[in-house]
Amino acid sequence: MKINKKFIITIIATICATLTQAQISPEIDDGGTAFTLLSQKKDGARIISTGVPLLLIAPDSRAGALGDLGVATTPDANSNHWNAAKLAFADKNFAATFTYSPWLREIVDGIGLAYLAGYYKLNDRSAVGASLTYFSLGDIQFTDNQGNSIGIYSPNEFAIDMSYSMKLSGNLSASVTGRYIRSDLTQGQDVAGSATHAANAVAADLGIYYQQNISSEHAQQIALGAQISNLGNKISYSDDNTESSFLPANLRVGGRYSYEMDQFNKISFMLDLNKLLVPTPPIRDPDDNTKIVYGKENNVGVVKGIFQSFYDAPDGFKEELQEINISFGTEYWYNNILAVRGGYFYENKKKGDRQYLTLGLGLKYNSLGIDLSYLVPTAQNNNPLKNTLRVSLSFDF
Repeated sequence: MKINKKFIITIIATICATLTQAQISPEIDDGGTAFTLLSQKKDGARIISTGVPLLLIAPDSRAGALGDLGVATTPDANSNHWNAAKLAFADKNFAATFTYSPWLREIVDGIGLAYLAGYYKLNDRSAVGASLTYFSLGDIQFTDNQGNSIGIYSPNEFAIDMSYSMKLSGNLSASVTGRYIRSDLTQGQDVAGSATHAANAVAADLGIYYQQNISSEHAQQIALGAQISNLGNKISYSDDNTESSFLPANLRVGGRYSYEMDQFNKISFMLDLNKLLVPTPPIRDPDDNTKIVYGKENNVGVVKGIFQSFYDAPDGFKEELQEINISFGTEYWYNNILAVRGGYFYENKKKGDRQYLTLGLGLKYNSLGIDLSYLVPTAQNNNPLKNTLRVSLSFDF
């Protein structure tokens, strides 16, 4: 794939943007500046973009079959991504999992996401976890402005996590996760006359989890969870700080209800609500880009940006609600051997329009498990996982 050197960042950034969002062009009336600005306020699509969207991708097939949720699901080896606080309640001493997801397979080969994770119980009250998430954009041939090849490179991104979780009581646990992030999209090439380099960042997650058994004729359990993730420095591919981007800081809250019908049959219902803790782009004066007409300045510090993300939408509280993504999932287990899963993910059309149905199966035999998931888009925009079967392998001891 030949790519002109001056366009390499634009092309790669566009591919990365498809990981978490669709591009939408607002319909704006040209009947005057005032009317146009008002139209942008009420009807415009203001997608919140971040650096390293890799960090927001559901990395495993179990969550991928449940509508991309996991903050309050039963603990497993994938909990390090969704809510590490769950690991303190894991019923196995050790578990590990691996998932590979082909990406944009209908367009190009060689792009994919790999995820390796695991945990170890230190004792009955605490556990440590670790994970590696790696995203490869395959081999890309870089060319100069005359079309001459200057080499074949393999842009990639990865994140390494380590977590610690501890029970605060018989029903409550908390966790902290540290993360190192490296994004190397330009392979050190000069782009449009500017020197570039790999971008690096460090971040942290904070999680909390609560579960309670309900005494009744049949065993029931409720669980609640919350996690703030990717709290870290801005990321940049050059020494020019004006080009830095927010990490996808994120707040996820959710719950689960599990009902054990008998010794062979169990069903769970789960719901997650998710919101980026990143400022919403304001509406600027078309004649003076430094003047903000609606909303607030989004070129702010990380801490201010987190708090501002709750009240800075140009169209007010209505738009803030539009920035909340909703995931719903159902999981049925037969005899702890066969699982059938389904879910749905909804994102407002003005904030990316990702809407899709998810389906999946799980099989478990002794210490070995395999999970499958499949995604069916229900909105008009294409999804990078459309018509892709994702597979996870897991082991527990």
